[in-house]
Amino acid sequence: MVTSVQTTNEQLLEGAKRIGQLAEQEADRAEKTASISENVVNLMKETGITRIMLPKEYGGPQTDLRTFAEIVRTVSYYNVSAGWLTYLYPLHNVLPAYLPKKGRDEIINQGGLICDVFAAVGTCAKDGDGWRVNGAWKYASGVLFSDWIGLGVNVELPGYDKPQVCLAMLKKEEVEIVCDWDTFGLRGTGSNQVIAKNVYCPNERLLNLTYADTVGQPPDAYDDPDYPLYNVPFYPAFYLGFPYMALGGAKRVLDEFKTQTESRVRLMDGGIRESQSPRGQRVLAEMTTDYLAADSLMTKYLDLLEQTRHGAKVKRAEFFALRTRAIKLCVDIAVRAFTTLGGAAMYKGNVIELFLRDILGVATHKTSLYEDAVAAFGKELFGYDSFVRG
Repeated sequence: MVTSVQTTNEQLLEGAKRIGQLAEQEADRAEKTASISENVVNLMKETGITRIMLPKEYGGPQTDLRTFAEIVRTVSYYNVSAGWLTYLYPLHNVLPAYLPKKGRDEIINQGGLICDVFAAVGTCAKDGDGWRVNGAWKYASGVLFSDWIGLGVNVELPGYDKPQVCLAMLKKEEVEIVCDWDTFGLRGTGSNQVIAKNVYCPNERLLNLTYADTVGQPPDAYDDPDYPLYNVPFYPAFYLGFPYMALGGAKRVLDEFKTQTESRVRLMDGGIRESQSPRGQRVLAEMTTDYLAADSLMTKYLDLLEQTRHGAKVKRAEFFALRTRAIKLCVDIAVRAFTTLGGAAMYKGNVIELFLRDILGVATHKTSLYEDAVAAFGKELFGYDSFVRG
């Protein structure tokens, strides 16, 4: 049975710092093994961060979204892959909050970590009171340390005129894991492939994402007005963490750039330190203002989410555009720092090199694609439906 968590926001942020520092110490290992270590995951559990978004009925502190975002940014300052999982583990652990009570109780009270793949690329056929799930899903972040996995499927449900996007919540031992995560960036996330072969999913563990997004509550009308993920648009709230990973990483790049620039002497400048050059000063100033702009965009994003809780209607593509613009600014910071510092930044093990790869990795996530976002937002500004989820 899940017990109550009594943790202050200050304690959570201090715990996030410890997680990030440990992941930074083990960064070389994670690069080689394509996964953060069990040590880091255990510290996530020890600090209580994996449970911070659980409903209070199940012992969660119901941490507000702004604090959650700062936790992600804090870990990502030290290691973006660890920030990715510090975001996704507590976030995925709230998925049962949108299930019927029987499913909620089973998964939450078991206490294990959850991963998921939203892409509805699998099949789901009715079998008695449940469903048979088949398919292969890539990008299951953190699956090696999870007990449960939600897999995206399209399902013909009664009362709907078209298939609904759902997550079949399965036990990890029921699926096959293919360790194929060999990537340019975000290597420590361990986002491996999962294969399900005729796995049975009881009805109470089938999460209707369309319903969760439209209604903002579980199907049995259980409601907690203080729960930060109820009564807000599901997808924009669910995607909140990705720009904060990029912000954490970009802040580290800024700090590293300043440190490396202060001690850098370029032969072409006659022995003058780069920090004394208007060139170095200008680059740092412009990157810093880009960071402040990205941070402000996400403050606006959080404000809009809060307004939807009170009935405001916000275009889904506006959330998409704000989020991806913030990430693009972070990418621009990392690229500019890398190219300004020159050849030394290219060496493996250089902080700038690692963070550049990881921030670019964040920008490749389907919810972070800038060109898709601005195209969708432009459509909505002219009154056309963009069909984006948020």
